[in-house]
Amino acid sequence: MSFKNTVAAVAFGSLALAATTTASYANSEIQPGITTGIALGAPLPEGIFVIQMPNYGYRDASPGQNVGALVPAWTIWSTPWTLFGGHILFDVATPMANVNVHGALNRGGFANPLLDSQIKWDLGNGFFGGFHAGVYLPAQTDLSILGITRDFASFQAVGAVSYLKDGWNLSATGIFGTGRSGDVFSQPGSYAPDWINVDVTATKKFGKFEFGFVGFGSADLDSPVPGYAKQSQIALGGLVGYDFGPLNLQFKFTRDVMEQNYGGYDTRGWANIIIPLWVAAPPAPVVAAKY
Repeated sequence: MSFKNTVAAVAFGSLALAATTTASYANSEIQPGITTGIALGAPLPEGIFVIQMPNYGYRDASPGQNVGALVPAWTIWSTPWTLFGGHILFDVATPMANVNVHGALNRGGFANPLLDSQIKWDLGNGFFGGFHAGVYLPAQTDLSILGITRDFASFQAVGAVSYLKDGWNLSATGIFGTGRSGDVFSQPGSYAPDWINVDVTATKKFGKFEFGFVGFGSADLDSPVPGYAKQSQIALGGLVGYDFGPLNLQFKFTRDVMEQNYGGYDTRGWANIIIPLWVAAPPAPVVAAKY
């Protein structure tokens, strides 16, 4: 796989954030759909990369909700090391969110920092696969009252597969995260459900342009406190991208087609901006002497 393809297919590590606010307040700790467009199963070349993934949307609940999210400096170190034939990577991220519930509140700030490790394999014939294991560190911010920032550590596991050949990016990512139970006296941010997300991508490159479809679903797996209303959603949308060489841009637009206990349907615009800070030089070819 070429350098441009591996950058466009940057292994999205376990970035960050539950950026939706509803009557039940808690849900996936990583934002559902945020890995769409990214071939998460594929490894990066050795180097250091920064990823920006801003997004902004409106949920037509009553009252309406505007939610914007950003990871200011999600940093990935693609190491020179391998284990069992898989490429080792480490990443760290601290996401931010701004939540505006019309006529009720407007809050912004950082969510829980994430520390993550990855291993990715080239399976041959255009197929790649990998796993992630990460931990969200406890934090308390202005977003805690909404259940976005949590005052306890939680864990996240990711499995991803990708097919990258002839300009195609066919990828699926499954993400599982842990929560914590509470009681009727628990405050938002002190409890959350176990949860699962599935993100899918099907795009094709035509020269430097990229077009295709994205979709995602998310679901709470349990009720951490009495009376908690479990949330789930499915969203579909499209993607258009352009490869500038060292910088790869993707723009996405999604809309919920099913939701339960979110109070309304979310319409959202996204961007994936992949910036290599440093990439190791390829090894020099071995020259065999002829006698």
